[in-house]
Amino acid sequence: MVKTAISGYYGFKNFGDEAILSVLVEHLKTLNADITVFSSDPQFTSETYKVNSVKRFDILRVFKTLKNSDILISGGGSLLQDVTSLKSLVYYCFIIALALLLNKKVIIFAQGIGPINSKFAQFIVKNLLKCCSYVTVRDENSLKLLQDWNISAQLVCDPIYSLDIKKSECREGVGIQLRDFKTMNYNLLQKLALFVINKFPDMPVKILSLQEAQDLSICEKFESILKSFKPDIKTGIVTDNIIENISKLEYLIAMRFHAVLTALKAGVKVCAINYDIKVEKLSNEASIPLISMDASENMDNIYMQIQKQTPEKHQEFVSKKIFDWNEFDRLFTVSE
Repeated sequence: MVKTAISGYYGFKNFGDEAILSVLVEHLKTLNADITVFSSDPQFTSETYKVNSVKRFDILRVFKTLKNSDILISGGGSLLQDVTSLKSLVYYCFIIALALLLNKKVIIFAQGIGPINSKFAQFIVKNLLKCCSYVTVRDENSLKLLQDWNISAQLVCDPIYSLDIKKSECREGVGIQLRDFKTMNYNLLQKLALFVINKFPDMPVKILSLQEAQDLSICEKFESILKSFKPDIKTGIVTDNIIENISKLEYLIAMRFHAVLTALKAGVKVCAINYDIKVEKLSNEASIPLISMDASENMDNIYMQIQKQTPEKHQEFVSKKIFDWNEFDRLFTVSE
């Protein structure tokens, strides 16, 4: 049994990160791994995934866990970047460095590397990754950055493509998934509200908050705008069972990458909101409509593009995305 520690943005109840952890844990259990996750909420993580979990900033317990482990998995997500926070980058680098000092194998799992603006941070990340046993990245920009640093890495698709999502026979309503972001603006919220009211006048509206601490307030604001235009509209804000709720929708308009991806896997007609390059890329690859943050597009054309989508077309796209576990599994076989 390979003792495995997992470091990432876990326990914060962010839908995308928790979905990645779900896929990772499920696969590790097929390898009979003994799993411990570093989490901001160990009780939540342990109960949700049936694994061991320790507080991510309980350095003594983190040290003991790493000392008793065979492998550290760092990821997925965008952990090694200093745009969101230099502090978080230092933390994740510290965990990797500690594992390497303890002579443990380190897997960088489906990460987006960068942007890293600090020269010192670049130096640290570059030298740590050179010592890792296996590095996988989820996008071409990360791969190119590591190639420029002469670091061997493999490009993989997002782990969520491996998630088993049951397709619902009964679909109802339109979903709106929003996140608080620096480019969020009232103009977009207003245009989205009018679009929903005009194009889906008799449908219930589910407003999805994928990370309650960050997104709930913007979701509540959007709901109030909807009701100011149409007081009798049937709405509800959803914070739990996101995959199940998305799979039961007929339509989804979404900002977050993993919300769009979940809709594609569930065969839901979907439109993306372009707040980030990864969402734009997914939209282009899957041939789904994309709304800019100022919603300057011809919304009638957007509606027509949404209506043309079929579950079969979405399935054709997602079926081509297969996560490569081969080298990952080999490391666990060697460690036994």
